[in-house]
Parts: sequence; structure tokens; C-alpha cells
Amino acid sequence: MAIDRVFSQPVPDEDGFMLSLRPRSLDEYVGQPALREQLLISLEAARQRREPLDHLLLDGPPGLGKTTLAHIIAHEMKATIRVTSGPAVARQGDVMALLTQMETGDILFIDEIHRLSPVVEEFLYPAIEDFRVDFTPESGIGGRTVNFSLPRFTLIGATTRAGMLSAPLRGRFGQVLHLRYYPAEELVVIAERSAARLRVTAEGEALQRLAQRSRGTPRIVNRLLRRVRDYAQVRGDGRLTAPIVDAALDILQIDALGLDVLDREYLHVLIRHYDGGPAGIEAIAAAMGHERDTLEDVVEPFLLQRNFVVRTPRGRVVRPDAYAHLGIAAPAAPGAPGLFES
Repeated sequence: MAIDRVFSQPVPDEDGFMLSLRPRSLDEYVGQPALREQLLISLEAARQRREPLDHLLLDGPPGLGKTTLAHIIAHEMKATIRVTSGPAVARQGDVMALLTQMETGDILFIDEIHRLSPVVEEFLYPAIEDFRVDFTPESGIGGRTVNFSLPRFTLIGATTRAGMLSAPLRGRFGQVLHLRYYPAEELVVIAERSAARLRVTAEGEALQRLAQRSRGTPRIVNRLLRRVRDYAQVRGDGRLTAPIVDAALDILQIDALGLDVLDREYLHVLIRHYDGGPAGIEAIAAAMGHERDTLEDVVEPFLLQRNFVVRTPRGRVVRPDAYAHLGIAAPAAPGAPGLFES
């Protein structure tokens, strides 16, 4: 299997570390049992028919393994995968540079596919539906349009915001798979396997505490494992114990549920500046000095899943569980009657 990185920067050390821990096949893949079963059936059916896999959309919060799954699919199908992202293909010419390299059965993986421009998205429609495109090599009134036939390939799109995909684009995917947060017991398995690959000795209780503070996210459990390993090397004997994990994560200011400084700041801003809400995301972002996208993609998904925040027609509102976690007295009647959506 060949892997081409298209329109991407050199892989930094942190990314290289994550790549080294990434499972390479479905046999190594941990968690997401319903999704895994669906994928196993689709892959086997495609192999039996000797056809490329149907176009596939992977949806879910950051860090749950969408990119990993795309590479696993390529491995299982013995296909070449070409990787890009929505913001990187800004023009039709960028798409053509990718499509003209495709061969039968190849996989085109577009991360952040919800960020494709409307022009590029419309250009892709005939490519993924009829495997052809009409392209004008030269701009201007006299530009000649050429019809290109394409080999049958598989488009895999990944998105953290499925609601931002247009209906026509979403409808062209034969299968939509949603990744959910991982329970702690599955994160323990992932951390145990990663520790073994890193040749780090870790106690079971240490891995359990690491998993409980990793926000249900494999990427985070692997990242924290690296930080805890550093702490154990410098402040201990290199072994991961429960006290070592607690001490290391306290330095990183990650609390017992996995909330970090940014998560707690978000909640404190909502409580102190807006009396717990409702408040619009733009107002919260301005008060925090962060981009709206950062809050919507990184902070809010976990807070929503923990029932710490709810989105309402009038804005974000802090839930009683968040007050209890922060040790702040909740208002007698948070929000307004009828405020919360069913």
C-alpha cells in the first residue's frame, strides 16, 4: 500500500509519535464495535465483488480516529491513499491535480471536508457520482472545457461538523459512520498497547487513571501517556504508577474528569460573564480571546457529552453538573422556563 501526502506540511514530532501508535488493521483497532462491524461487512463485500469500496463519510469529534480508519481501510483494500484537507483544495485545479493521479480502487481522503468551498464541492459531484469531470484548463471567455473520465475510486470524507455539509454532498456518500467517545475500559486497552510499544512499564491503576482523564479520546490518551512518561523519567524511576500519573496530570492542570484549562475557562466565562447563560458562541469566544472554531471543535463536544453545557435556541447554558464539578453554587433556577431543547 502506498501513501501520498498531498498539500501537507512535513510531519512534526508529535504527529510522528501518534503515527507510530496508530493501528494498521481492523484486527488491531479497538472500540467502536457497531462501526467496526459495519465496516467489516462493507470491506468484505467489496473484496468479494472485486470492486472499490463505496464512498464513505466519517463523522465525529476530533481525536477519535477518523484519519486512522481511512488508513486502515486503505490497508484492508490494499489500495493507495492520497490525503488532503478541505482548506487545501481551494480551486478546481487543486482537485484535478489529485484526481488525475487516481487509479482504479485508489482512495482519496479529504479531512475537514465540511470546509470545501462551494465551487470545489460542485466540481466534485460528477467525479464521485459518475466518475467524470468537466474541466476548463484555461480561464477566460475562450477557455475550452475538456471532459475527463476517471477510474472508479473511493472518496473518504472526515468531518467534525456533519451539520455543515450540504445535503447534495452528504447524499453522495454511500455510507455514513459516526464515531463516538470511548469508554474508559477501551482507552485502558489503547494505553496499554501504546505503553508496550513505547517500552514503558505501567501499572493497571495508572492506566485506569490516565484513561479516566482522557476525555474519551484515543488521541488524548496517547498524548498524555507521552507527557506522563516524561514525568516518570525525570521525577521517578521510569515506571508509571497511580501517584505518578496524578502528579503529572496535576502539573498539566487536567482535572479528574479530563477538563483542562480551556474547558474550565469556557465554563467560568459563561458563569461569571453571562450568569450561566444563555450566551452566543461569538460572545463567549470574544470574552475568552479564542477563535469560535476552537471552541466548537475542541471544547464544546466533550462538555456537551458530559452534560455540562447545553445548546439552546438562545445560546449556550451551563448545566447543574458543571456547577457541581467546579464547586460553584448553582442558581436556584438556571436558565429560563422552556429554554432547553427537548
